[in-house]
Amino acid sequence: WEEERSPRGVRWTQLEHRGPCFAPPYEPLPDGVRFYYDGKPMKLSLAAEEVATFYGKMLEHEYTTKEVFRHNFFRDWRKEMTAAERKVIKRLSKCDFTEIHRHFADRAAARRALPREEKQRLKEEAEKLQQEFGYCILDGHREKIGNFKTEPPGLFRGRGDHPKMGMLKRRVLPEDVTINCGRDSKVPEPPAGHQWKEVRSDRTVTWLAAWTENVQNATKYVMLNPSSKLKGERDWEKYEVARRLKGVVDEIRSRYRADWKSREMKARQRAVALYFIDKLALRAGNEKEEGESADTVGCCSLRVEHVQLHPEADGCPYVVEFDFLGKDSIRYYNKVPVEKPVYRNLQLFLENKDPGEELFDRLTTASLNKHLQDLMDGLTAKVFRTYNASITLQGQLRALTRAEDSIAAKLLSYNRANRAVAVLCNHQRAPPKTFEKSMQALRSKIEAKKQQVAEAKAELEKARAGHASREDGRSEAFLEKRRRRLEKLEEQLVRLGTQATDKEEGKQVALGTSKLNYLDPRISIAWCRRFGVPVEKIYNKTQREKFAWALDMAGEDFEF
Repeated sequence: WEEERSPRGVRWTQLEHRGPCFAPPYEPLPDGVRFYYDGKPMKLSLAAEEVATFYGKMLEHEYTTKEVFRHNFFRDWRKEMTAAERKVIKRLSKCDFTEIHRHFADRAAARRALPREEKQRLKEEAEKLQQEFGYCILDGHREKIGNFKTEPPGLFRGRGDHPKMGMLKRRVLPEDVTINCGRDSKVPEPPAGHQWKEVRSDRTVTWLAAWTENVQNATKYVMLNPSSKLKGERDWEKYEVARRLKGVVDEIRSRYRADWKSREMKARQRAVALYFIDKLALRAGNEKEEGESADTVGCCSLRVEHVQLHPEADGCPYVVEFDFLGKDSIRYYNKVPVEKPVYRNLQLFLENKDPGEELFDRLTTASLNKHLQDLMDGLTAKVFRTYNASITLQGQLRALTRAEDSIAAKLLSYNRANRAVAVLCNHQRAPPKTFEKSMQALRSKIEAKKQQVAEAKAELEKARAGHASREDGRSEAFLEKRRRRLEKLEEQLVRLGTQATDKEEGKQVALGTSKLNYLDPRISIAWCRRFGVPVEKIYNKTQREKFAWALDMAGEDFEF
């Protein structure tokens, strides 16, 4: 959720919208749904009850088994209680949220079981809300808004082992929201009885509303839909900067290699950091917001404790072992052989330092990006990540794709290429809870299909024997029918096998982040057109809207 600025030189003149759509007020629990403490029913105040429902809804989720989540929730929940409630409720282990959980589970089941007419009515209400809040007027054109609803209150989950998981995400109020609209446009009306925090007209940015959430103190934005003209131009500009890097990257690499021997320690540290950003697609890392407790780092903020040097490991000389928490508290662990000058410099940087001291103590993200800006206009550490991701995808697609392969095999090659990028960028995920169950179902389908293939082969042999004895037109047609049936079943078996391989290989890799944010979509679209793969197999409808500009521009001969 970065603050998105308009493409260079682009300034909108008119921007009019309704503002964000706020989460509905809390609905108290029915009288028959009770909270219990130490085995006894207890009526909670409205504020405490609302927070209790957040936990109750998640009662069977893995998060509620984690000590950090439970600790943070209980601490924040007690802040919402009355003094009398705090006197009674002192231990989470004595709290019973069972009825609350059952109430919301029953409600969800009832929603799923609604008759078609009622579901249609709800769909129409959602569409009415979309029409009211989901569009803006930008320079005379009606543009779709991406996320027009504020996030409802709840419990923060985070990714990885986030130290703030379980904390209370407070309700966003109009008083928290800054509105951005045209100077001469009608300012949206806040909900009755409320007022906006601020109204401004900043024509250099592409967001419509902004507020700061309370858990990580991060700014959240209401943005234009990815399919909007401005967003498309910004996407195009991002990838064009990365493509320009391709023309000067060899010169930049030569320069940072030369700086490994610089007499100036700052230049040496910058050169080694840039090598890691280039070679390993590490994030540069930014200074944390005040009060942010998650111990996450990037390349520039690595500490001595995050690296270990091995003269030799796994049969390779000069190996660096990284182990740290990156963005979203996702662990980055990697053992990588490096060039001898890099290894020697790291030994120098580590000398006489305690584990908690910075590895690159003469370097900041700002100074690194300033240096990169001097090397190429628009170049930042993040551009290296985009460039290396896109180049990796293009190279992998060339190496893995065969024109004679089936569509299913080509898609497996595409996903393998995408996985290489995800591994490079450390886009991990925990295996889905339903992974083993769905894999078992897929294996069962494969076994059933194998049985069908075996039966079809037996039927074909039988038909051949019958045809040899008769050799008439009728038996020839029957034989051809059996051949086609066997071919179809064998194709289905191959497709299922490919799906199983793809699923197994991708169970711990998140493909979406790189595909939507780091890979030039023109590479994927050109590949689809070159090898006869429907673009719909790579990008869903929403993603095709986001990359409409690329669909117009990418011919099958496109090169990143």
